[in-house]
Amino acid sequence: MEEKTPTKRRVILLISVFITLLPFTLHTHIQREKRERERERMGAEERQNGNGGCMAIRSLPPASISRCTTGGSSSSVSTDEATCGSPKWIGKSLSCVCIKRKGTYERICLTLTPLQEERLQRLRHRTKVYFDPSRRDHQEALRALWRATYPDQELENLISEQWKKMGWQGRDPSTDFRGAGFISLENLLFFAKTFSISFQKLLNKQGGKRAVWEYPFAVAGVNITFMIMQMLDLQSTKPRTFVRAVFVQMLSEDEWAFDLLYCVAFVVMDKQWLDKNASYMDFNEVLRSTRVQLERELLLDDVMRIEDMPSYNLLC
Repeated sequence: MEEKTPTKRRVILLISVFITLLPFTLHTHIQREKRERERERMGAEERQNGNGGCMAIRSLPPASISRCTTGGSSSSVSTDEATCGSPKWIGKSLSCVCIKRKGTYERICLTLTPLQEERLQRLRHRTKVYFDPSRRDHQEALRALWRATYPDQELENLISEQWKKMGWQGRDPSTDFRGAGFISLENLLFFAKTFSISFQKLLNKQGGKRAVWEYPFAVAGVNITFMIMQMLDLQSTKPRTFVRAVFVQMLSEDEWAFDLLYCVAFVVMDKQWLDKNASYMDFNEVLRSTRVQLERELLLDDVMRIEDMPSYNLLC
């Protein structure tokens, strides 16, 4: 038998490796071509539909939706890709998604309308304003909050022991705004003026069996503002949760949607507090469960505005 030289053995080895890898290489090439054709098809649909592709997602409670129709065009998507409240539908070359609400399909778009962009930018700006105790308008906002909270009591000074009664940590409430900024003061003032009965009820801890160590009202309000800012992910360039996309739709209908949501969040938090028989050390857990409740309600089929949220009925 002829003895194989090292060169022949290397050639035989290379041929066997090539034969082994050939099916994998062909499969990879075929898959790449499929992806390219799919991207071309989606791009053509986006150009045809104007506002982009449309992807079905599940509403709450989960329902199988495989087709959505908007503007006379339709697009069928596998229900395996359907999702709700997660970023799975983002980054798929889609500019819109569709959900079924109130028996009809509604389009939620990543590409914002000029009005949505304007109001979102305005809200973002509000969240970036720090409380400045040297600014006259900020000082006046603090005084306005005091007048709305205690209309029959005169505030002695912007730095006073009187503030502790409202639930601030010290004599100077400006030190407590660092977590959420000036917008948290605006939220408290909006709550006091718009829903004064609910505001006073929560301030004075009326109703239900209360704990010995209750949550401090004003500081809780600052924490609620911060929680909502995180939940809505306002600073991101693209929505990473479906809750954020739904809220932007609401914001286009009502510029005060954030402030209204704040009021709803406050009464939900207090109800959770009572339901859980919570005490001071349980506040963070109550705040987390409040966020879960808000997210669930924002994604309900019949909720098109903040006023449609079931917990909005707790306000008075």
